[in-house]
Amino acid sequence: MNRTNWDTFALLFGFASLTIGLAVTFQPFGLSPLVSAIAGLLAVCLASLIALRLRRASLRALTAGSVGLFAGALLGLCFVIVSKSVAVADTPALQFFRLAMPVLGAYIGLLIGIAKADALPVSWLVPPSAAAQSASHQSKLLDTSVLIDGRVADIVESGFLDGPLVVPRFVLHELQLVADSSDSARRARGRRGLDVVQQLQKLPGIQLEVSPKEFPAIKEVDIKLIEFAKLSGAKIVTNDFNLNKLAQVQGVLVLNINELANALKPIVLPGELMRVFILKEGKEHNQGVAYLDDGTMVVVDNARRHISKTVDIIVTSVLQTTAGKMIFGRYDERVQAAGEIHPAAAASAGTSNR
Repeated sequence: MNRTNWDTFALLFGFASLTIGLAVTFQPFGLSPLVSAIAGLLAVCLASLIALRLRRASLRALTAGSVGLFAGALLGLCFVIVSKSVAVADTPALQFFRLAMPVLGAYIGLLIGIAKADALPVSWLVPPSAAAQSASHQSKLLDTSVLIDGRVADIVESGFLDGPLVVPRFVLHELQLVADSSDSARRARGRRGLDVVQQLQKLPGIQLEVSPKEFPAIKEVDIKLIEFAKLSGAKIVTNDFNLNKLAQVQGVLVLNINELANALKPIVLPGELMRVFILKEGKEHNQGVAYLDDGTMVVVDNARRHISKTVDIIVTSVLQTTAGKMIFGRYDERVQAAGEIHPAAAASAGTSNR
């Protein structure tokens, strides 16, 4: 048990001793000392449960709930004042309502305030500088696609993505299912995602948490991520186009790796050389298709007869969208024969095939 837990335990013990001692000393409602001690202990337990629940609530929910509680209690007191001025005689029912209305109003106001907490501007609660600092330390949820992609590790290591990183356990489970797939390409992608998680854990100064939070009633991993983000107030880091749109519709903040890559210089430029493994036949005549380690599709002209071979190609164009990236290239016999190609020849070959 660390120092913080000992301090909390000491405060709880002191509060419980004081409450039970006062209950035994004054014996409210004419209770016996034993019953008074039990009542004091129950009051301590109730107060501890309320404090535990309030500690988990956000500052926005606490502020909105306090405002609602105060407004509801004030309306209840107004009812008491009006009833005293118009009532001819105090009946037991009227006395009961005078006692119950402030409590009922406070309870209803508290519930309404918490339910409408999201409509309260953050600037009302904290100054702009503190709000910016809080936003920079907001948790980031990593989804399956961004872990398989792998670029997030370089982004985190460079310092462009700060704050606590969270990988839900259901995301790790999905990665494991992909890594156990019978398809060799899917198996390699799943193992790559698990390797990226280990790489993030080893980065110095990076706080990576594997959250056990689960949503048994929800089957889709994307919906689980969105619900997780809503409950924790975190951002989702992804390169999944559909998840990006679905989260934005529901008001969840998303950091899309593909959008970041779209704003930066592409990894390859037309006219450059690449070495790829031709995996399968393309849709067009004499085309071959290859994939990079991050899953990027490379469409290669004149490469159909080189399926299951590693070849050097000339990049002709790069298509970058928010849904992902595609690279188009051309297989050239001169590259294979000479092992290299003059930059001017590569550039002209790339221009002629755009």
